[in-house]
Amino acid sequence: MKRTIAAFGAAFVLAGAQVAQAQQLVYTVVVPAGQFGSANFLKEVLSSLASIQAFCGGLNDRSYRVDCLAERLDTVSSGIPEGTDYDEVRAVLQETSAKLEALAQGNQARGKARINVSNPKDGSAAARPLLAVDAARLDAVNLEAEAILEEARTVLLRSAGSSQRQSQYTRIAQAINSSKVLLRS
Repeated sequence: MKRTIAAFGAAFVLAGAQVAQAQQLVYTVVVPAGQFGSANFLKEVLSSLASIQAFCGGLNDRSYRVDCLAERLDTVSSGIPEGTDYDEVRAVLQETSAKLEALAQGNQARGKARINVSNPKDGSAAARPLLAVDAARLDAVNLEAEAILEEARTVLLRSAGSSQRQSQYTRIAQAINSSKVLLRS
């Protein structure tokens, strides 16, 4: 009888795992004809960009923040599906992320280990270990990082065409720009 119960329990666990793996969230963006983007998807992008401040701002050691910004921007860009009205936003975020990561790597603190970061409040975690910037170069690196964020903001503002697209790109650019606060504190 114990074997039967154990086998049943194991089968239940396996079936539960398969069901959990089979469940996936599909996010569909429906755009009315002649309009740019989706207000709901814009809210998702803005929320993701706003969460960067909470996630990276929670790091007590400022030397990890540039790489944290790079990792989080990459995560946000990965969440934007290809072939949508937001392709340009995704490309700008990916390029900005790559530049920030290269900046952090080029100024890496050799004596500090990479760290894994997670936020227990919302369950989010960095996709890769973050590296620290050398303390002697931190202020200069932060200024360069601010310039990279400013460049992303400018590209988005210049890319806007229609008034609806301009409105959405302006809001995204403002959200990116607000990340500069992390580098100043």
